[in-house]
Amino acid sequence: MMTKQIWLNLPVKDVAKAKKFFWKIGFSFNEQHDTPSSTCMVVGESHFVIMLFEESRFASFSQNQLTDTETSSEVLISINAVSVAEVDELAQKVEEAGGKIFSPPTETQGWMYGFGFADLDGHRWNVLFMDFSKME
Repeated sequence: MMTKQIWLNLPVKDVAKAKKFFWKIGFSFNEQHDTPSSTCMVVGESHFVIMLFEESRFASFSQNQLTDTETSSEVLISINAVSVAEVDELAQKVEEAGGKIFSPPTETQGWMYGFGFADLDGHRWNVLFMDFSKME
């Protein structure tokens, strides 16, 4: 196999503020990999890594302009929730931590329940509980 692991890199305006936001909503960090301009966020049971980089550092290695998250989306990051209650709890934590909910918790297609939010830097996230027993 060619790849051993995949991770996501995201630009942020302020690493400390971004880390505080994600900590408040329940994400964890591998601080061994932290630098003054980056932090290593760990998501889920598979320990998916999302590196948060200060915008200037991100731009230097991506060698491209950053997306204006006020007017466009480059990616929608989806997270699997274990229950409807977890979706609702996370939505409340996001609001309390200063995130912006762009799609409130709701049921769709009769078997999914979720919501969408933008983090402090405008990156868009989708949180879903999927009840496959109700799927047609």
